[in-house]
Amino acid sequence: MGTQELKYKAVYNWVLENINSGALKVGEKLPSENELSERFGLSRQTVRHAVDILEQQKLVLRVRGSGTYVGGNGKAERQERYMNIAVISTYVDSYIFPPVVRGIERVLSKKGYTTQIAFTGNRVSREQDILNNLIDKDIIDGLIVEPAKSALPNPNLHYYQELKERGIPILFFNSRYPELELPCVSMNDEQVGKKAVEYLIKNGHRNIGGVFKSDDGQGHLRYKGFLSGMLEAGIKVKDANVVWLDTEDFLDLDQWADYLFRRLESCTGVVCYNDEVAYVLSGLCEKRGIAIPDQLSVVSIDNSDLATLAGVKLTSFPHPMEALGRKAAENMISMIENPYFDGNYLFDSDIIERDSVKVLKQPHKEEM
Repeated sequence: MGTQELKYKAVYNWVLENINSGALKVGEKLPSENELSERFGLSRQTVRHAVDILEQQKLVLRVRGSGTYVGGNGKAERQERYMNIAVISTYVDSYIFPPVVRGIERVLSKKGYTTQIAFTGNRVSREQDILNNLIDKDIIDGLIVEPAKSALPNPNLHYYQELKERGIPILFFNSRYPELELPCVSMNDEQVGKKAVEYLIKNGHRNIGGVFKSDDGQGHLRYKGFLSGMLEAGIKVKDANVVWLDTEDFLDLDQWADYLFRRLESCTGVVCYNDEVAYVLSGLCEKRGIAIPDQLSVVSIDNSDLATLAGVKLTSFPHPMEALGRKAAENMISMIENPYFDGNYLFDSDIIERDSVKVLKQPHKEEM
């Protein structure tokens, strides 16, 4: 044992020196036992002893089936592999989810994983039930989840913390809970909101309104981009022209028709939170004899089938949908194999021009 004690220090000191110098960074994978054995001319048993000591000191973390990584302190190791990933989404019948889940399932199935799917209906009470069930059964290797009403305080954060403490990787898609330091794969909503209003400005519009969703993070980020684009163009944002609606309001937008048109009365253009809002708005305009785009130009987000089904085909920014699902699944697999993997990813989006925006010959002057 004395000989092994002397020999193992060569490996131990080499790893320690490289960590201290920054040559090996947190989350970086160590050479395999075979590689270290060859490098130092030692047996795998001696190398394994060195790694054992490093792990006991929480300087490294072994991940079964993956390897050993720098910086084990604070990262739980999930020993079991059930080959089962839970996916939680808000709506089963939304135009976003079917292609997203198709992308998720295609990637996961190729890697031998099954997919367990549940829907919250964008209700935190339903989210609580689903998370409770996942914790009780404890048979998942990872969780891909679309948060419910992500812009509001959430009573379920402690369930996510418990899953995290059990070593189960969690990846949000479309939005995230800002209180949790967990990765998210989504459209770059802030950038898209900015691009949408910039497109209207480029076409001569200055009296521009917006319709945004108040209870999810995407709505707030898209408004943030809208605000940034207006201010950079030197246009004052008029609060009266910005409409905020929540999940329940979106279930029956017709009831808000009078309110919407009263708020947008002075606008020549409007940025809509998504195609669903833009589609309903275009129908309400038709009923009231308001011509799109001659009297009101509309820019939307998602580029779903609704964008081409409206009476006037809508200019819209595409949501990545299936590509987002594939990326979420790929990142989840990487997070399972390497607990230090950064699962965050933002998709850019470029406008699809159709018929819903009018080019104004003379930009409207800003009202003082």
